[in-house]
Amino acid sequence: MMDEEAYSSSSDGKILPLPDAFVEFLNENGLDPSIYIACDSTPRYIRLKPGFEAHIEEIEAEIKCKLESLCWLPNFYFLPHDIRIASSKVYQEGKIYGIDAASGAAVYALDISSGDHVLDLCAAPGAKLCMIADLLGSSGSVTGVDIAQHRLAACRTMLQKYALGDRCRLFVADGTTFSLLPLRVCLDSKSCEQTESLLEGKSLVYKEWTSRRPWKERKRASKVRENGASNSQTQDPELIFYGRDSGVVGMSKNEVCQDITNYEVSKHGYDKVLVDAECTHDGSIRHIQKFEQWGWETLHRRVLDAERTDDLTTLQLQLLTNGFRLLKVGGTLVYSTCSLTVAQNEGVVEKFLSQNGSAELLEIDSAKTWPCKSGRIPRTLRFDPSTSCTSGLFVAKFMKLAI
Repeated sequence: MMDEEAYSSSSDGKILPLPDAFVEFLNENGLDPSIYIACDSTPRYIRLKPGFEAHIEEIEAEIKCKLESLCWLPNFYFLPHDIRIASSKVYQEGKIYGIDAASGAAVYALDISSGDHVLDLCAAPGAKLCMIADLLGSSGSVTGVDIAQHRLAACRTMLQKYALGDRCRLFVADGTTFSLLPLRVCLDSKSCEQTESLLEGKSLVYKEWTSRRPWKERKRASKVRENGASNSQTQDPELIFYGRDSGVVGMSKNEVCQDITNYEVSKHGYDKVLVDAECTHDGSIRHIQKFEQWGWETLHRRVLDAERTDDLTTLQLQLLTNGFRLLKVGGTLVYSTCSLTVAQNEGVVEKFLSQNGSAELLEIDSAKTWPCKSGRIPRTLRFDPSTSCTSGLFVAKFMKLAI
C-alpha cells in the first residue's frame, strides 16, 4: 500500500499516480519525476524510407496529419502522439515506419559508411535494424541477433515488409556468446542455383531463402530448438533469415558457422556494432504508463527489484563485452539502453572500460546539434522527454584500438 503518490499526466489526460518506491528510485538516480508529465507533449516519430521523399503529400493525406521534419535527424518526421499509423496504407506498404528519434540517434552515432558490415546484437523488435539496412543501401551487410525467436521473427517480417532484407542475416542466438563473423565475400549469381543437400551426413548448402522450407529441414530445426531449450547459452545460432546478397547463398552451414580466432576478429570482424541492451525500460514514458493497467506490483518486479537489476547489469556488461569482442580493430560500437538509471548506463560503461584496455570512449561528433544532455561520464549522452521530446535513452560510443 502506498503512503504517498506522485502524479503525472497519462496519455489519455488522467492523473497517473507514481508509487513512492518508483519516485524514490527516480530520485536515487537524479531523475525528476516530472519528466513523466511530458507524455502529452512528446510527439510520435516516424522515419521515411529513402526514395519516398516525393510521397510526403500522399502520406499526409493518408494519415490526415501534417508531417513536420525533424531538423536534427535526417529522414525523421514528427506528428502528434495520438495519431495512429498502423492502419494507414503508406505504413502497410512500407513507406514509413515508427521509430523514436532517440533510437534513431543511437543508430546515427554508428556513422555507418558504404560497405560496412554491421552487427545489431539485440535486434528485436527491429526498427533500428531496418534503419541500419536503410543506411547501408546496396553495400555491406547487417547481422541481427536476438535470443527470442518470436521477436526475431517479427524483425524478419519488418525487413520483408520494407524490402530491406537483401543484405541481412538473422540469427536466434544468445548475444553474450554469439561468435560468427560477417561474410565479407559476396557470391556471384551462379551460386544461387546451387541446391541444398538434404541427405543425412551431408553439409547443408544454402540456396536463396524462402519461408517454405522442406519438411526435413523444419523438423531438424525444431529438434535443435527442443534440445537447446533447456540450455539456450550452449545452443548453436539458428539462421532464420538471410537475404540474397548477404553472402550466405551458396555457402555451406559449416562455412557460415565456422569457429573464429581473436586474430581473425581483429582483421575481419564487424566494422560497426550496436548493443541496444535489454534494460528496465524506465526511460520510456509509455512503457511506465502501461503499469497502470498491468498493476504497480508488476513495476516493482520488473523495474525496482534489486536482484533483477543486478542480473540486468551483469547481462548488459556481458552483451557489451561480447559485442566489442566481435569488432575489428578500428571499428566502433554504440551501447545504448532506454533506461535512465546510472547502474545500467554509466556504471556498465565504467566497469567495461576498466576491463578492456583496447576500448576508447569516443565523442559523438554528430551529437553537437542534438537536443540531449551529457551523461555523468564525459562523451556519453542522455535523452529524456523534457529535454529532448523523445523517450529516454543513454548512448555511449567506443572504438577498438590495436594492442
